[in-house]
Amino acid sequence: MAGAELIGKEEIKEVMDVLETGILMRYGFDKERKGIYKVREFEEAFAKYCGTDYALGVTSGSTALQIALTAMDIGPGDEVLVPAFTFLATYEAVMEVGAIPIMVDIDDTLNLDPNEIEKKKTPYTKAVIPVHMCGSAANIDKIVEVARRNKLLVLEDNAQGCGASFQGKKLGSFGDMGTFSFDYVKTVTTGEGGMVITNNKEFYLRSEWYHDHGHDHNPKVSRALEGRTLLGFNFRMNELQGALGLAQLRKLDYLIGEQKKNKKFIMDVLANVPDVKFRVKPDPEGDSATFLAFNMPSEDQAQKFQNLLAAEGVDTVCYKRNLWHYVPNWEHFLAKSTANSKQYPFSNPAYKGKAEYKRENIPQAEDILGRTLVMGISVKMSQEKLDSIRKGIEQAAKNM
Repeated sequence: MAGAELIGKEEIKEVMDVLETGILMRYGFDKERKGIYKVREFEEAFAKYCGTDYALGVTSGSTALQIALTAMDIGPGDEVLVPAFTFLATYEAVMEVGAIPIMVDIDDTLNLDPNEIEKKKTPYTKAVIPVHMCGSAANIDKIVEVARRNKLLVLEDNAQGCGASFQGKKLGSFGDMGTFSFDYVKTVTTGEGGMVITNNKEFYLRSEWYHDHGHDHNPKVSRALEGRTLLGFNFRMNELQGALGLAQLRKLDYLIGEQKKNKKFIMDVLANVPDVKFRVKPDPEGDSATFLAFNMPSEDQAQKFQNLLAAEGVDTVCYKRNLWHYVPNWEHFLAKSTANSKQYPFSNPAYKGKAEYKRENIPQAEDILGRTLVMGISVKMSQEKLDSIRKGIEQAAKNM
């Protein structure tokens, strides 16, 4: 459970700073808050950590995607390329701005295949969203290169890869914008919450205005008298979330280091199992080690090994059968059951393209995900727990 495992006195101290002022909202009440601006401080620290000029704290990773897409002026009539393997929110966010998500195949990194971009793009395609699934990078350098060549914007969904990097540069900072999730099971948690990062000042300002009803946050006038450039909504992170985020961010590198130790132990055990291979990582050193993904030569073998592991108390996930992270398993999405009876944006006459969500269009995902098992890696794993996993793997391997 990553960051949630480390909640302690540091988080309590930061939260108490806020509670002692009684000001929970991130804006206004300058006199009463006595210099306490936790969200602002979290944003500044997060931008510095990621190596970007700007960071904006918001209510969730899902709204972070919606805000970024809005800032990039993506909307009705547009298409956005999205990998077949991702959490549902990536697709939902595209639809929330009125655009159409186009399903794209993955490669052996388990992330969006850069070779698929030019195959799937159409005259309506405006952006691509590479999702760094399970804590490790997509081939982000190649994705950005292809996108730039085709004049497509790049929005990195790094909900599962906070703290991960590629060739020394933090994930989320390669594209035009990047987003993060801080929900309870993420690498850094604020209970709920998210972050948008960018080096593009225009995109940042549009995000900032949009996430707070259009307020332009002019420090020279009171909040009620600020200027307005565009309409928005309320996606503000609150001060309690900012306080938690500050404490969690300071622990992030330690957290990843502990996960790497635990992951290596288990990988070394799995490496001795015949036919087991590991997920391809473009930069193994940059892995956040939140998950361990390994595969077998066939789907049947993977299913058998998963059952044997489960019998030994070792839990794994096969994402081809997962209901929330693989497009072909989203029955309500495939039925276009949006929250409105008109099935918007699929029914929008402004959209002239043709979106298909067929399994035969993603042969690599069908093959790779069916053969791949994924194990969550915790920060705190006692030697007793690790030994139990080792014994479970070894016993399961004997029965293969």
